[in-house]
Amino acid sequence: MLGAALLFAIGSCTTAKAQGPSPEPAAWRIRGVGVSGLVDGCYSYNANHPGNAANGQINDLYNFDDKADQFSLSEARLTLDHDPEPVGAHADLFYGRTNSLVNVDEEANFVERAFVSLKPPKAHTMEVDLGKFVTAAGAETIEAKDNWNYSRSLLFSYAIPYFHFGGRAMLPLSKSETAGVQLVNGWNKCVKSNGGLTGGFTNALVTRRYTWNLNLYTGPENSDAQKSYRNLIDTTLLLTPDARFSAYVNYDYGRNRNEAVDGKGNDALKRWLGVAVAAQEQLGARQAIAGRAEYFNDPQGYTTGKTQQVKELTATYERRWHLGLLARMEFRRDWSDQPFSTGRTASSWSRSRP
Repeated sequence: MLGAALLFAIGSCTTAKAQGPSPEPAAWRIRGVGVSGLVDGCYSYNANHPGNAANGQINDLYNFDDKADQFSLSEARLTLDHDPEPVGAHADLFYGRTNSLVNVDEEANFVERAFVSLKPPKAHTMEVDLGKFVTAAGAETIEAKDNWNYSRSLLFSYAIPYFHFGGRAMLPLSKSETAGVQLVNGWNKCVKSNGGLTGGFTNALVTRRYTWNLNLYTGPENSDAQKSYRNLIDTTLLLTPDARFSAYVNYDYGRNRNEAVDGKGNDALKRWLGVAVAAQEQLGARQAIAGRAEYFNDPQGYTTGKTQQVKELTATYERRWHLGLLARMEFRRDWSDQPFSTGRTASSWSRSRP
């Protein structure tokens, strides 16, 4: 599959995790509030040419750039940010294909993040956020501009949540290490209809040569009995040996248990796991190339909708201009050990996200 994307960013709304922020113009400030935004659109060509009757003209296994053989508006975003001094707030409002997938089960369809931040003066630089915020898991972000590749990885699309609603606290343990704890309404839900609260535990170790992130999420997700737990282990090692070259390895392992699915007290345990390896090389101040390779195993078909093992390779060329204009061209190939790719008349498989 071939794709091309054009992004135009005004100001800065960086949320990069493993991959770090990209150079951008400073945000406008209006009475202490940072105002920034971006527009992200793309054209996608799929050699399989899936039709609308087959699967909705979708690039199978893709995420926000999933519409095949057409132009798409991934997102138009407005970001408002006030630093916690000691009280602050952050809000991201967006429109487009991205928000329709992130908020597929939510009423607040145009809000990616909205939280209040507290940084008590005597709390030793601890910060507390209350509201809706993106997950700590994963090596990539919802915003394409903060990733090395334009398309999102299999792990981003099928192994981890998009966001949480609740509270989180982050406390620097040293100059290089920060630990965090979260108590949230599970995965991709502002209001839960079953289960109970999910706990999250995060740790980030940042040095000049490498960054190591470890995230754990556990909590009841599937029944009112609060015994059906979903667990996730997510870790990313980012290597930065010099200013031009970076690479990362991302690993995810998840388990989901449904209680008493057969009425006899037996539960159904679903597992998924995957690993992604990516690298980026800067070709001067305005150009870069990046590559990504992945393996994802969905042995019970819990996240992809079909029992399968999937691999993908992606190659991306990036060019930056003035005023925050960013363009990328990308080639991606996906393989499955099962018949999964959709053509013009092939029947579609259901797409899901845990």
